[in-house]
Amino acid sequence: MPSHHLDNGVVHARVSAVAGGRLLSFALAGKPNFLLIDEAAGDYDTAPDAASGHVPYQGHEVWIGPQRDWWAYQDVNPARAAAKAAWPPDPWLSLAKYTLVEKKRDKIVLDGPASPVSGIQLRKRYALVAGKPDSLRLDAEATNRSGKLAGRDIWFNTRVPAHTMAYVPVAAREDVRIEPAGALHFTLGGGLLSLDLPMPGDAPRKGKLFAQPSHGWLAAFRDGQALVIQFAHQPRAAIHPAQGQVELYQDADARAADKGMLELEVHAPYVELAPGAAMRASEHWTILPYDGPATRDAHLEFLRRHAAHLGISLP
Repeated sequence: MPSHHLDNGVVHARVSAVAGGRLLSFALAGKPNFLLIDEAAGDYDTAPDAASGHVPYQGHEVWIGPQRDWWAYQDVNPARAAAKAAWPPDPWLSLAKYTLVEKKRDKIVLDGPASPVSGIQLRKRYALVAGKPDSLRLDAEATNRSGKLAGRDIWFNTRVPAHTMAYVPVAAREDVRIEPAGALHFTLGGGLLSLDLPMPGDAPRKGKLFAQPSHGWLAAFRDGQALVIQFAHQPRAAIHPAQGQVELYQDADARAADKGMLELEVHAPYVELAPGAAMRASEHWTILPYDGPATRDAHLEFLRRHAAHLGISLP
């Protein structure tokens, strides 16, 4: 895909204006892309329409929640409205070509089209962080162009390979639900949840974990790098009840380690947006080298050791 680069010698990111203005890659200099990406998944020159399906380019993109309302309040595809379709995502947000608004050495700003499905127009900003050379800030602004009141939230979705190990600070078991029930396995101890990977001989796992985090961050480890995503922590009442502030979607099979994926998802507060009004949300990403073993204990010790540098609180 055609793309724009952000590079400060410590981290490198690639952003494309096509396919929804998505983030294609993020990594430490000399390290492999931390994200899962398939730039050949579709024809990014094809303009979206009301019948467009999902194209699995992966990477990082922004959706608008809640999912159960994706096609509920539109008339460009009456069949999807009647079916209360929860798939695919809004094609104008995920597949359209965005306009390059600003490009500097340390910042890229992109505007998407106003969607006739969600009524939302997205502006995305990707920026290196002054004084923190290992970090990237992702900002999303969603403006209601529908001409009517709209209940929406900003939904960050980051895809990584299935064998990535993920951690979320969670206070108690009742702050977690799995859909479908029993589809995924996790470990919760000391106030930290880790999503378990299937071991050889285990059945494939496919489902979603919804969590109310106790602090505003999550972490992921894979292949010599640790990614920490920080966000504004919200009370449960601020998040749409059908969603979780943090969601982990796992599609993993120990017999096919190079297949599947893990989604690291974060929801901003659900709000009623007046016509012409905008809502905003952001994530702060930090990526660090990690040369320890791929175990829960080693990962948690690493996070504790780097908590002050990261600016995160651990239970």
